[in-house]
Amino acid sequence: MPTITRLAFRPLLALSLLAGVSVFAPPASAQSGSLEQWGIDAGALLGDSRQMLLRAPDASVDGLFQAIHAGAQSPQDSRVMCELFDPDAERTVDGYNEIASQLSQPSRVRFANAVADFFVASAQNPPQPYNPALALQALKAAGVRAAILNDGFLAGLNGSDHPARCRSVGALLDALQTRPITERASVMRLLLSQGLDYLAVAGAAR
Repeated sequence: MPTITRLAFRPLLALSLLAGVSVFAPPASAQSGSLEQWGIDAGALLGDSRQMLLRAPDASVDGLFQAIHAGAQSPQDSRVMCELFDPDAERTVDGYNEIASQLSQPSRVRFANAVADFFVASAQNPPQPYNPALALQALKAAGVRAAILNDGFLAGLNGSDHPARCRSVGALLDALQTRPITERASVMRLLLSQGLDYLAVAGAAR
């Protein structure tokens, strides 16, 4: 994406998220055709992010990871962030707006900017290479590392206690932080498209 396009369009999405707008509506000038002139699929911006995850480049998906990982360092924000990995999470502009509205100010700004970059990049790019089987293997490996380093990881991940599960999700994100960007992005595509498969991670760590 040309730098000028990214800088011009990103604040529109970021402001919509920060303001808690339920649906992003492009301004009149954008609706008149400028989005298409910029190479942006306006319809894709309003769709389900599962398809967007397949189109966003690794750097934009990793930007989401970094924002989520940073927010997860706060106990308050971690309880919100880990909802992104629920299997039934709403992964649309509405869903991301709802998450952003519950975060502290620093995490909200960071998350909104990352989501804005993600939406715009996905609307401007073709599908990216992605192997779900390799992503699952990388997720399981991260689960093993997290289980070795964190007592109670599996119990928290598989249990019904929400704060404990969020702490385990944070430990999993910590384990992913040290991996290459391509691996982090691949795992994030899996987690944000299907939710965290607790049993698969637990089976790998036993």
